[in-house]
Order: sequence, then C-alpha cells, then structure tokens
Amino acid sequence: MSTNREAAEKIVQAVGGKENITAATHCVTRLRFALVDEGKVNKEELENIDLVKGSFSANGQFQVVIGQGTVDKVYNELVDLTGIGHATKQEIKDAAAKKLNPLQRAIKTLADIFIPILPAIVTVGLLMGINNILTGQGIFFDKKSLVDVYPQWADFASIINLIANTAFTFLPALIGWSAVKKFGGNSLLGIVLGLMLVHPDLLNAWAYGSTEKIPQWNLFGLHIDKIGYQGQVLPVLVASWVLAKIEVFLKKRIPDAFQLLLVAPIALLVTGFLSFIVIGPVTFAIANAITHAVVAIFHAAPALGGLIYGLLYAPLVITGMHHTFLAVDLQLIGSTGTTFLWPMVALSNIAQGSAALGMMFATRDEKIKGLSLTSAVSAYLGITEPAMFGVNLRFRFAFISAIIGSAIAGMFITINHVLAPSVGVGGLPAFLSIRAQNWGPFFIGMAIAIVVPFVLTLVIGKMRKDK
Repeated sequence: MSTNREAAEKIVQAVGGKENITAATHCVTRLRFALVDEGKVNKEELENIDLVKGSFSANGQFQVVIGQGTVDKVYNELVDLTGIGHATKQEIKDAAAKKLNPLQRAIKTLADIFIPILPAIVTVGLLMGINNILTGQGIFFDKKSLVDVYPQWADFASIINLIANTAFTFLPALIGWSAVKKFGGNSLLGIVLGLMLVHPDLLNAWAYGSTEKIPQWNLFGLHIDKIGYQGQVLPVLVASWVLAKIEVFLKKRIPDAFQLLLVAPIALLVTGFLSFIVIGPVTFAIANAITHAVVAIFHAAPALGGLIYGLLYAPLVITGMHHTFLAVDLQLIGSTGTTFLWPMVALSNIAQGSAALGMMFATRDEKIKGLSLTSAVSAYLGITEPAMFGVNLRFRFAFISAIIGSAIAGMFITINHVLAPSVGVGGLPAFLSIRAQNWGPFFIGMAIAIVVPFVLTLVIGKMRKDK
C-alpha cells in the first residue's frame, strides 16, 4: 500500500469516516472538508499521521495541512476511497457557508472580496518599499536620499513609484471587480464602476480637504459634489452590492434577446446616479468617522492599543476575523496615507515563526522538529498557517509565547509611531513596506518578536515533559 493511500485512509478515519464528509477539495497545501459534524474529528489521531502537518477549522471548513506537491496525490486517493467525487473550492465554500452565523458570513464575504486582490496589494507594498529605499532621506546619506545624491536615479524611482501607486490609485476598480463577482454580478461592470468612482473629471479625494471650492453638478436644483473616491473602500463595496443586485433583478425579468442591450446600461446608470447622490456621500462620511475613531483610540492610548492589537491578532486569525482588518488598513491608507495596524500584523507573523522555531529546540520528537523548522521559515516569509495550526496551537504554551512577544512588540512600535504607507509581505521582508524614518524602532520591534517568543517557548518547553 502506498504512503499516500495509507495516509488518505487514516485521514478519512480521523475526520469521522466517509459518512461524515459532505464534500472535499484541496488547495496548494491543504485538504479542505465540509463535514457533517466537526465534533467527530479526532485531532490527536489526525495529527499523528506522518504526512499531516497540522489541522484547523475556519469559515465552516475543516482543513488538513499536507504540503505542496503531496496534497493532490492524497486527495486523489481520498476521492477513490470515499467515492465522494471531486468538488470545487466554491462548492466546498457553499457547503460550509450553510453552517455559518450572520457575523461569520459577513466576515467570510469580506475575506472572499479582499483575498483575490491581495497579491496586487502586497506587490504594491514591495515596490513602494523599493521606492522608499531610493527616496528616503537619511538611509544612506545624512539628511539626503539616494536620488538626491545620484539624481540620475530620480526618473527610475519615479517610474517605480508610478507602478507602485497604480493599485492604490485605482483601488476601487480592484474592489469593484472582486465585490461584484462575489455578489453575483458581472465582474467587468464592477471594474467600470470602480473606475467611474475615480474618474479624472472628479475632484481627487486626497485634495478634498485643501480645496476652497468643491465642484458640483446641478441636477434640476439638486446640487451634487463631484468628488472622487480614491483609496476608499466602503463606497465601492456598497455600490458593488447595489450594482450586482440590480443586474440580477433585471436578468430575471428581461428576455435573453434584449439583455445585452438593456441589463448592463440600466444597472450601471442607476448605480452610478445612486453612487454620487447617496451611496458615496453617506459611506464616505461613515468611512472617515471609522478612520477618525480608530486613529483617536490609538492616539489616546498608543501603548494599550498596540498591546491589545498585538495580543489579539493571532487569536483573530483562528476565527477568520482578521480579514476585516485588511479593509481597515486600506481605508486608513486611503484616508491618511499610512496605516499603523499592518506593521503589528507583520510582527505577529514573525512571533508565530519564532515560537515554532523555539519548539524545534524544545522538543525531542523528530517529526515536530522538522515541522517546526519548515513552518518557522514559512511564517518568517508571511505564511503563518503551518506554524500556528501545525505547531503552536498543538502546544498551547508556544502559541501563548508568540502572542506575548507580539503584544510587547506591537506596544513598542505603536509608542514609536511606526507607520506603513502600504500593505506588504507580513514577515521579515516587512521592513520594505515601512516608512524609512521608522526602520529603527521597527527593527527593534522585530527583534522583540523574534527573541521573546523563542526564549519563552524554549524555556517552558524544556520544563515540560509532554512535548
């Protein structure tokens, strides 16, 4: 019997048997199950299987970490054993969503909207980091930037800055594409909607506060501000939902022969007017109020805010609620130009990797040693799932050590006003997305996130006999 076949049999048994599996699929590294009853899962038995690197439940799906290259082979064996048939990721999501409460469904919706555009946002963060190195003063020369000393590099930096800023300048188009698709509409119309909200004829949102006279439309006596929504999240989210619902409504009532001629023009026209008359102004005000409230809390008690956020971020990952903070980060960047939340996320990821690395030295189990090392490297590069679910949560003291280190590091960088103009890779490369003038305190924060979890995990692990 092949190793993959044997592993598949044991996994099926550990998750409660094939009668407990509603559907199953896989991604690059994990098996994803929609189970009848997750209470029937024997996690201890599951995680003792050689090929299994960890397991966790998120968004109604039970996920088993196998690893790249092996997971598809185990999945094929699992399908052959159970006869459940191949399922798509969307089918698994649909099956899992039925078991979610309203809050979980709302969080899942946000995750489904923002995760597809995350590669573009992270890429922008890295490119802006390169631009920071070229244009940041005091990095290589006293009170001067690299382009100040070597002006021949100025246009090179300018092109990088243009490429990097594109995703944020047209952020509503990215969100519109993903959101309208999620809400059941035509994603191409979502792109058009997003671009419409940042049209050059509109007053740029970033110039709103410094403009003496705001241009207006006069619709038969109704005056409407001609304001764009660059960098804004909430206006395009609500407008995308309205657009998708109108489109679905019209498709059900207009004959197929006339749909191409009528559905898209009517849906986009109605949504456009609603966006500028109602949706935009209301959600823009709400978004700014949320931004001011978050900023005010951290300004009033930066140490406490950093401590609590650093402490709670990793537990929020377990619940899936961390996805909501990407929207907050993007809103902060759109409204203020920077975010103070994302740097703490990067340190939280590093802390999880350090705790996993500590377990490699604390345990005598060879399988745990190997898993700890590989998952620590993954976490240091921004992917924390193997470290968090495969190692740290299995040994609770390691997870607690990680969030303690994250909390202390978060408190330190918040006190020192560390800011990021973009969202980047949430691990050791994160400094590239931090303002150059904040590198000093951020590097100290990184050191805290590396040393504290590692030392705590190692010391406690050596004292325990059950690891």
